[in-house]
Order: sequence, then structure tokens, then C-alpha cells
Amino acid sequence: MIEIKDIDGDVIYTHEGDNLSGADLDDAKLNDAILSGADLKGATFYRSELAGADLTSACLDNVDLEYAKLSGANLKGASLKGANLVNADLSGAILTGANLEGAILAGADLSGADLSDASLDGANLEGAILDNANLKNANLKGAHMTITLSGKEYRIIQFALSVLSSNVDEYDEDEAINENEVIELRERLNHDQV
Repeated sequence: MIEIKDIDGDVIYTHEGDNLSGADLDDAKLNDAILSGADLKGATFYRSELAGADLTSACLDNVDLEYAKLSGANLKGASLKGANLVNADLSGAILTGANLEGAILAGADLSGADLSDASLDGANLEGAILDNANLKNANLKGAHMTITLSGKEYRIIQFALSVLSSNVDEYDEDEAINENEVIELRERLNHDQV
């Protein structure tokens, strides 16, 4: 038997069996659970609540986390290869250095999530919410996603691309960036003059 404890050391879930690999944990209430380094490969967490859970370096390969609530969870360095995270709530989650290769994140809420240094190679991010998500140094090679832009955002990108393409012949790698030009461009964009 395995007992899952929260940050206060209180038992919040008891599982019959000697490991959690392949376990059926659908609809489980595991908020603030300590599962760091756990082998949860192939487990199902459909509609489970894992808000604030510590899943650092856990193996979550091929798990089913569809509709799971993982807001604020710590998944730093976790492996979620091939995981089903369709419509999961990962808002504010820490996924630094996580391996999400081939994961299905369609419709997932990743707003405010830290995905820095994460691998999303081949991941499906169609319809995922990425507002204020940190994707610094994330590997998005082969990731599937659609980006929706407002009219203003589209005009800003068109303008920026036209400026870049008109200046590409004059670009000199050794030339310093002119701070005044950057400030002027920022002011023009902020005043919706594009």
C-alpha cells in the first residue's frame, strides 16, 4: 500500500499496490501532494486535482491527465513524454526543463506557466492558452500550434517584418543597436500608428 502525503505530512490518498505505475487515479484529490521522483508511468489522472503538487523529476510518460487541475504544480525536470494533457489546467505551473516530447496539450491552459528549457518537440499545442507563459530556451521543434492574433497584433507584426525586410541588405552584425530607434518604434507601436 502506498500513502500519498501533502506538504503538511498528512495522508491525502491511499493506493492499494506497491507502485503507482499504471495506477487508476481518476478524479483523485491530490492537491499539494508530494510525488517528487515518483514513477507514475501510464497512470490515469482524468479530472484529478493536483494543484500545487510537487512532481519534480517525476516520470509521467504516457499518463492521462485530461482535464486535470495542475495549477501551480511543480513539474520541474519531470518527464511527460506522450502524456495526454488535453484541456488540463497548468496555469502557473513550473515546467522548467520538463520533457513534453509528443505530449498532447490541445486546449490546455498554460497561462503564466514556466516552460523555460522544456522540450516540446512534436507536442500538440493546438488551442493551448499560452498567455504570459515563459518559453525561454524551450525546444518547440516539430510542435503543432496555431497562433491567433488581434488586428493590432497582426498590423504590428506586418510592420516589424516590413522594417526588417527593408533593412536586411543594410544589416551589419557588428553594428550596435540604436537605442533611440528602438524607443521610437516602441512609441509608434504603443500609439497604434501602424
